[in-house]
Amino acid sequence: MTEKTAILAIDQGTTSSRALVFSQKGEVIAVAQQEFPQIYPNDGWVEHDPEALWATSLDSAQRAFSEAEAAGFHVAAIGITNQRETTIVWDKQSGKPIYNAIVWQDRRTAPVCDALRHKGFEQTIQAKTGLLLDPYFSATKIAWILDHVEGGRKKAERGELAFGTVDSFLINRLTDGACHVTDATNASRTSLFNIETQDWDRELLDMFNVPDTLLPEVLDCAADFGATAPDIFGRSIPILGVAGDQQAATIGQCCFAIGDIKSTYGTGCFVLLNTGEQKIQSNNRLLTTVAYRLQGKTTYALEGSIFMAGAAVQWLRDGINIINHASETEQLAKEAEEGVYMVPAFTGLGAPYWDAGARASIFGMTRATGRAELVRATLEAVCFQTADLFDAMAEDGVRPKALKVDGGMVSNDWFLQFLADLLGFSVERPVVMETTALGVAYLAGLQLGLFQSLADIQEKWKLQTAFKAKDAKGKSRQKYTKWRKAVACTREFGMP
Repeated sequence: MTEKTAILAIDQGTTSSRALVFSQKGEVIAVAQQEFPQIYPNDGWVEHDPEALWATSLDSAQRAFSEAEAAGFHVAAIGITNQRETTIVWDKQSGKPIYNAIVWQDRRTAPVCDALRHKGFEQTIQAKTGLLLDPYFSATKIAWILDHVEGGRKKAERGELAFGTVDSFLINRLTDGACHVTDATNASRTSLFNIETQDWDRELLDMFNVPDTLLPEVLDCAADFGATAPDIFGRSIPILGVAGDQQAATIGQCCFAIGDIKSTYGTGCFVLLNTGEQKIQSNNRLLTTVAYRLQGKTTYALEGSIFMAGAAVQWLRDGINIINHASETEQLAKEAEEGVYMVPAFTGLGAPYWDAGARASIFGMTRATGRAELVRATLEAVCFQTADLFDAMAEDGVRPKALKVDGGMVSNDWFLQFLADLLGFSVERPVVMETTALGVAYLAGLQLGLFQSLADIQEKWKLQTAFKAKDAKGKSRQKYTKWRKAVACTREFGMP
């Protein structure tokens, strides 16, 4: 290996597929990205065409690879990160999906979850998986596909079908069908994986009616996941790092010490707190999950999951067309009058509410309300939802003193200052904000031997800006009280 050795990171997200090539110093050498269509067949349903996920990932990866190699770098390994929980079932022989990917935001299996809850299964599920019983996770999505695609369940029982989160599907395609694998972080989001034993759980499989013939092999986050078919990049390249997007961002933010915490503002918002070898079971409806698994050793995290963050800004752009680009939101928020509140429950509410029936609402509008006020209300809503998570963590005895942030929304200084004022402590934005892709590049580099240890990687994190809390009068917390009232009204309206 030389100074020109580089890592290709494929970041398959909820609204776009991206590929970035990183140098050994963690610098971005090349980047390519493509958006793809969102599919909404019914209220609360969200799907993706798996072929679109593959095509946009492949094209982005090939373009970033070619740009980096043309600049004299040698791509020696690949890391893959992905939208978690999104579920794909495909034919093992043909490699073709039997149904669209059911996206993590999808709420169609809420009645199934309610039925399992009424049977008293939620406590067992939470004890084994660290997760709550919710349509968010993969298990009920798998069963839905098997039960609604003609012949699906019989084919699965005959061992003809494969299930995977998006990482598994991409690896299967990249290796020309040779590998059916995933990593411990993605497995931990299916509701089928026992995070204590670190294996698929027979009782859970029976509970959710999922045949074990569908399941991929579960590997460490830094491991040999196979090698690409030679015709994809002109030579075979090993895939050496995999993690779900939020765990990848945790690694990219170098949250390796107990108590380190990050929040990613992408399509959704996800706060992960490193709890080390200890699994903290929340009493306030947060999740216990696998942060990463290296050399067989599991590190756990406490997680709060919000479904709509950047996706709410995307709605402003694509749904009601009041902005042309997310970059406009900072200035508009500065210009806006206060008093409008949005609850962006377009596909229900995540932590700590876990209310699949809630739908979005706006409160406090007057004739003077315009696009600036709606933009500000949307940005504030993401901050208020973050405060919900930190209040829940505080009730669980966890009180962070600083928060590392990343994701597309954190380029907005107004947003981060409001967040710091609301939380009452420092919000830290790193120099390299591509932390999700960077995290799996670090994992692949670790397996490759490019990095020697997590301590070696830790030294690469650098602070760009720290936003200090300035709200001495507590004005933002007063607004938060009104937000909680808006949430209560929204949830009551959504009740049957």
